[in-house]
Amino acid sequence: MADHLQRVISTDGRFFGLACVTTDLVAEACRRHDTGPVAAVALGRALTANILLAALLKDKQQVMLKFEANGPLRKIVTEGFCTGEVRGYVANPHADVPLKNGIIDVAAGLGKAGFLTVTKDIGARQKYEGTVQLYTSEIGEDVAFYLTKSEQTPSAIGVGVQVDKSGTIISAGGFLAQSLPPADEVLIASLETQIQKLGSITRFIQQGKTPHDILEVLFDKIPHRTLLTQPLRYQCSCSEEKMKQALFSLDKDDLINLKSEKPDGVEVRCDFCAKAYLFDKSALQSIINSMEGTVQ
Repeated sequence: MADHLQRVISTDGRFFGLACVTTDLVAEACRRHDTGPVAAVALGRALTANILLAALLKDKQQVMLKFEANGPLRKIVTEGFCTGEVRGYVANPHADVPLKNGIIDVAAGLGKAGFLTVTKDIGARQKYEGTVQLYTSEIGEDVAFYLTKSEQTPSAIGVGVQVDKSGTIISAGGFLAQSLPPADEVLIASLETQIQKLGSITRFIQQGKTPHDILEVLFDKIPHRTLLTQPLRYQCSCSEEKMKQALFSLDKDDLINLKSEKPDGVEVRCDFCAKAYLFDKSALQSIINSMEGTVQ
């Protein structure tokens, strides 16, 4: 089953829901970053949550999530686009913590003292940024806390990643449901009951269930219709030109030293996708010349 997202809305327009399967793209991200089990689950949850938030945007808009805390993972950064692309990385992909009741302890890996920063690029001159303290460090709950506290939008979010002992991704996905004001407490209670009925999102997906199946469970008591089905993929927007600009940010003397110390060239690696770009001595000299405004 290819990764995809589906959106539904209640017939009265007061509830809407999103669900996605992200197994393949999470596996791709973890392969690129060579993650261990703890980092795989944490990064996979963050990527899935980012996809759900990005699906709330329009046109070419995008949203970035940054989790920073005092645990061994240190930092998780993901960036998602409304068109279904997502990318991300974890600062320490080989961090490890003891299991908690036989389950990977993402909260301990990330750490309890820290912040979630959400940055939205909606095409305006200035980006919108909101920051909240981590609520539980379980990723999904922190994103729901952010939506409630910073955007005053109570939301139910579930994200999950199932891995084997080696860290290989077995299943991944999630859902998001929101009620537009004024809140209908009866329907909200119904939705909460259905979330409990759904159970483990990863087990549900592992059984071959689709985003449509997830939403049919969640909205079982709420008349609704499908708005959108969208493919998802792990895709980075890095390029040789962007990596070149990173070298331009260095001092000229530093580039001269690099050119001298690295006769085979300098490798610049993208944080988001781990792709390496090699700039040989000729390319470095060209950048140095540009800084000097001369040609040698």
